[in-house]
Amino acid sequence: MRSSPSPRIGIDLGGTKIEAIVLSNDGSIEARYRTDTPKNNYVQTLNAINHVIDFVSDRQNLPESLPIGIGTPGAVSLHTGLMMNCNSTCLNGKPLPPDLEALIRRPVRLANDADCFALSEASDGAGKSGTLVFGVILGTGVGGGFVFNHQLIQGVNAICGEWGHNPLPLDVYQPDEGEEFKPFESRECFCGRNNCVETWLAGPSFERSYQELTLQQLSSRQIVAAAMKGSPTAVNLLNQYCNLLALALSNVINILDPAVIVLGGGMANIDLLYEKLPHYLPRYVFSDQLNTRIVKAKYGDSSGVRGAAWLWPKPR
Repeated sequence: MRSSPSPRIGIDLGGTKIEAIVLSNDGSIEARYRTDTPKNNYVQTLNAINHVIDFVSDRQNLPESLPIGIGTPGAVSLHTGLMMNCNSTCLNGKPLPPDLEALIRRPVRLANDADCFALSEASDGAGKSGTLVFGVILGTGVGGGFVFNHQLIQGVNAICGEWGHNPLPLDVYQPDEGEEFKPFESRECFCGRNNCVETWLAGPSFERSYQELTLQQLSSRQIVAAAMKGSPTAVNLLNQYCNLLALALSNVINILDPAVIVLGGGMANIDLLYEKLPHYLPRYVFSDQLNTRIVKAKYGDSSGVRGAAWLWPKPR
């Protein structure tokens, strides 16, 4: 009698929490466990990852040889083999995959958390019907990842999908007729460039735009709520946000022409995006038609850890 294939283990290594799941081959989560991420301590972080793996493995009676997929807040440099671009700074410059493999004695595959989000949604989520899928994170930062035929594309520089640090071409912005348009003032990004996509489309950037207009500090949720109640300033700003997002996405569509774009992160919960993007995108897309589907993530905050599990192919 043939035994059933082993499930997968996925790890989400975040700045505040480390989460492990056991993902079955039908996409259901069989077990989940979280622990706090140690503060600024690399060795303790390795031990915490080992702990969550042991916990879910023992709970599900899984083989000790089962491989691990891990989503991280950065990437492995293909030049040095060391971690780079991590906002959990204790990881930067460290050989995380080999160190972790030596500790847990299992094979490890690692990808950026935005790549894991994209892989999850392309595998069995909102983008599963698309050949080429662009997964977008609109949260405290802006990131993304590409999946082709259910395979993650990471590129020769390990930065495929990093659209958040491309400059937004504000000079070609086309406001709606009658829109109260205030010329954009340049914004410096933490990466050292000006007017990166992230400086206009991340959640804190949206809040900054509102504060610059009103001198009031509101959360993105409060601004959206004000727009829904008819506040002219909030309505105008939310429409502008949708328009800027269309402008940013049009650059991706014009180059790679994905079948599906899946939006995730806190700003993706704004329902107006899915109504307004088809209205604004034709202004910027170099085509006489727009067949790209723009959809909301199916798995929300769970997509990252699910995508980490999907880094390993389905067992045969």
